[in-house]
Amino acid sequence: MARIYNFSAGPAMLPEEVLKEAAEEMLDYRGCGMSVMEMSHRSKVYQQIIDEAEADLRELVGIPDNYRVLFLQGGATLQFGMIPMNLMTVNKKADFIHTGVWTKKAMADAKLFGQVNVIASSEDRKFAYIPDVKGLKFDKDADYVYMCDNNTIYGTKFKEYPETGNIPLICDMSSCFLSEPIDVKKFGMIYAGAQKNVGPAGVTIIIIRDDLVERCKDLALPAYLKYNIHVENGSMYNTPATYGIYMCGKVFKWLLKTGGLEKRKKLNEEKAKILYDYLDSSKFFKASVDKEARSLMNVTFRTPSDELDAEFLDGAKKYKFTNLKGHRSTGGLRASIYNAMPIDGVKALVSYMKEFEEAHK
Repeated sequence: MARIYNFSAGPAMLPEEVLKEAAEEMLDYRGCGMSVMEMSHRSKVYQQIIDEAEADLRELVGIPDNYRVLFLQGGATLQFGMIPMNLMTVNKKADFIHTGVWTKKAMADAKLFGQVNVIASSEDRKFAYIPDVKGLKFDKDADYVYMCDNNTIYGTKFKEYPETGNIPLICDMSSCFLSEPIDVKKFGMIYAGAQKNVGPAGVTIIIIRDDLVERCKDLALPAYLKYNIHVENGSMYNTPATYGIYMCGKVFKWLLKTGGLEKRKKLNEEKAKILYDYLDSSKFFKASVDKEARSLMNVTFRTPSDELDAEFLDGAKKYKFTNLKGHRSTGGLRASIYNAMPIDGVKALVSYMKEFEEAHK
């Protein structure tokens, strides 16, 4: 069966090598006589799987010893509420850099627990740029500063991070996690839904500093909603997303084997350059966001009309391209070119775009 080029924003493509390995182990994981889907999360076999996943992630990213790694459920969306429940608990204030739908949703949940200060926003131009983070004024009493690194819907990405001093910086990295190196020490907490670059939907990866875990210990919250409970139980307070974590572990090994995050960033830059260079030269297609804010993962663009967008999408079927439609809130077109998208897929897309442009001169 021929594989298609899947430009979905998520759930997204997984490395073919990883899928083949998982297929080989589907019925019998390393001689244990059962699938990972069937085994107890309390078994020694599964404990080794999750321990290896964490160890490989720590090596891949360079996670310092004073940070905990959690594999939770509920997607990034659950974190919109868990973060203020656990961390907006000292002065009940938080500063937000507002760059789109995901920060808007996070702010809505945070307002249930305290004061939200919007210290920078790109809403004035429909989130087509990233606000300048230099010289931002933070509330000295803020319990944290919150941002979303890569904006899947609009196709924007922070190129630098704010210097927040002693105020913890919390970052949603769902759609760029493991696409490039990360200096974890800049952040109090990083989190990411796995279904973009890392694995199947159902796993949320959290990297959280020890002092923030300590904030949670005496809070009157349901147990599942406290970070310290998950730390104390090694991500197994309840049954975790066992198969999803297993798949994430395989992706971590694939990334380590193929050169790590420095190499991955270079490959992602090369892929994105092919597409953006064509968009910049085209008299027909137009990139949707400012050059200096462009994402390497989610490339948003348009034809001259909604009707031509629809025709472009229909024509893409012939080439076995799928999920090129823009988000329902923005319209237009979007090509998500995460780690697992091969460079040949991007070249094939550009070839089709050139053909389409030529046909509509």
